[in-house]
Amino acid sequence: MPLLVAAELQDHLMAASNDLERLQRLLGEAGDSLMLHFHAANGEMQGLLALLPAQLTAYPELHTPAIDKALQHMAGAITALQFQDMATQLVVHTMQRLRSCADRLASDTMGDDEDGQALVTAAPLRPNPVTQDEMDAGSVELF
Repeated sequence: MPLLVAAELQDHLMAASNDLERLQRLLGEAGDSLMLHFHAANGEMQGLLALLPAQLTAYPELHTPAIDKALQHMAGAITALQFQDMATQLVVHTMQRLRSCADRLASDTMGDDEDGQALVTAAPLRPNPVTQDEMDAGSVELF
């Protein structure tokens, strides 16, 4: 492979890796925000649910489908948090693969530099860190 082509390919691999790093930061910020809002909503729901049994005895009409819907939304938030975790794992895994390819390409084509042997980042051992590709809300324990 000509040196110029290898250098250009390495640049593209590194650019893709840098884009994935930015994506990882964005996912992390979105996940942190989601977690913050989830804990706030969970705290509010727990407070309301603690008051509910006494209120239902006096006012049975308070048990509305809205309460059940709110609990379903909480389960949906947990599913979204699990998705964010899976997506982050995939981004990190792909970043490691791209960096390993870029390092290997540079090492094989350009050889060692004046500072010594070229450092090649090891590729991930597993082909895929996440085997699940969909999420369903089910019975969950709030954390």
